[in-house]
Amino acid sequence: MSTHAGASRAPVSFGLSDRVKDRMQDVASQLAAAGSLILVAVLLTIASPYFLTSNNLFNIGVQVSIVAIIAVGETMVILTGGIDLSVGAVAGLGGILGTMAIAKAGLPIPVGILIAVLAGAFIGFVNGVLVTQMKLPPFIATLGTLSVVSGLPFIVGGENAVYGLPSSFRLFGEGQIGPIPMPIIYLILIAGAGSLILRRTKLGRYAYAIGSNQEAARLSGIPLNRYLIVVYMIPAALAGFGGMIAASLVHSGQPNYGVGLELNVIAACVIGGASLFGGVGTIGGTMIGAFLIAVVTNGAVLLNITQYWQQVIIGVIIWLAVWWDQVRRKRLSSASEQMGRRKTDGDEQRGGAPAEPGSAHAA
Repeated sequence: MSTHAGASRAPVSFGLSDRVKDRMQDVASQLAAAGSLILVAVLLTIASPYFLTSNNLFNIGVQVSIVAIIAVGETMVILTGGIDLSVGAVAGLGGILGTMAIAKAGLPIPVGILIAVLAGAFIGFVNGVLVTQMKLPPFIATLGTLSVVSGLPFIVGGENAVYGLPSSFRLFGEGQIGPIPMPIIYLILIAGAGSLILRRTKLGRYAYAIGSNQEAARLSGIPLNRYLIVVYMIPAALAGFGGMIAASLVHSGQPNYGVGLELNVIAACVIGGASLFGGVGTIGGTMIGAFLIAVVTNGAVLLNITQYWQQVIIGVIIWLAVWWDQVRRKRLSSASEQMGRRKTDGDEQRGGAPAEPGSAHAA
């Protein structure tokens, strides 16, 4: 009996060779990013006596926290082969809505923070619907959201910053547990949770599967739309949370906060080894990429390098990261093809030519 009908209904499996290849890409990218971070840190330690001090290192941690927190969610989106360009604008809107709820509506600080997070999650839901239901490319969908959301803080709160926040709100961003600033604590918790999600849950496994081969993921029974919407909600919710951290650090809600923030977020993911083609990336690699950007920026300040040159340096790092991603993908693809040819040749030598569909061997 022919098995054609059954084959069409059989779930698609993701082979061991594919998983090994993806793991090899993750390890190679993390090693490259970690090596770059160590090299830059060593050079700055030699060049400036102020770099390797506890105050400066904690300062770097605080500076990188917002970008790195949002990048945890952005990594998940990029793993699916998508991208979210709206996270900077969402951070600005979240900061305005949350501070207005606290300063003008008199709501408790935790409620204001929750409002910012929920507002971000709703915008992420809209992004997910645009991608899954309206079938817009993620770049176009989130670019449109970036434009829409960028204007909302000025519409909602006017052109003035939101002041009148209680002094206790400072503790959210400026408080400490022992010597460790609160933003670093938030980053550790969120990065740890993100890593567990990717490694231990269906959401993480499906994100990798969708990015590796979306059609195969669909045929294997993964509900693509549902999980993609959730994936887009995560970075937007984290952006709302990050906007409140930023508001706490300056003790006000700034309507223009977040302009260009998405570039550093995406750069952190790419530099840390997340492939813009999808299917490859880790939270650990993203954290390395975020800290590499922060260390370069901090070192430039210590060495009196202008902000314009800082932007040039970070842009060159992004070029190199994307180029390296393409190079390793070609190498691993070539190695995989060679292994496939050797396996096919070996099968033919052991059993002769492959059986024709519908023959006795295929029955």
